[in-house]
Amino acid sequence: MLGEQDISQLRAMMKMFGEAFGDLATYTDRQPDDAYLQDLLGSRTFLAVAAFAGSEVIGGLAAYVLPKFEQARSELYIYDLAVSESYRRQGIATAMIEELKRQAADRGIWVIFVQADYGDDPAIALYTKLGVREDVLHFDILPTSGAA
Repeated sequence: MLGEQDISQLRAMMKMFGEAFGDLATYTDRQPDDAYLQDLLGSRTFLAVAAFAGSEVIGGLAAYVLPKFEQARSELYIYDLAVSESYRRQGIATAMIEELKRQAADRGIWVIFVQADYGDDPAIALYTKLGVREDVLHFDILPTSGAA
């Protein structure tokens, strides 16, 4: 579990995400400054779990706490999860999710959820092993400016 002083580890985790997802620019070109990342890591609404081989970040998980309005409870959304290619199929992703489950229980989180893309068979197999599958549709809605 990364804490608010673990900025360099979070940056290394972002680089690993970019490499694992084949999208290095998204994760490294416009990173926030240290103050922003320290605030994020210290907030109650963001959790980051990193896996290490020595000092190298080889896996990462980023999740967001979503306080609910209809009941006094929160859900946890796994936003990104990846393991460096040479370390896959060794239980690292499962171990990171297990750590996230412990952290969620400590915080009174009601449920953890994650989405997987069709065709991402390794992710689908992992999440099927750990949870209950729901088939849903996902829509991206772009914001508009206030000017009419």
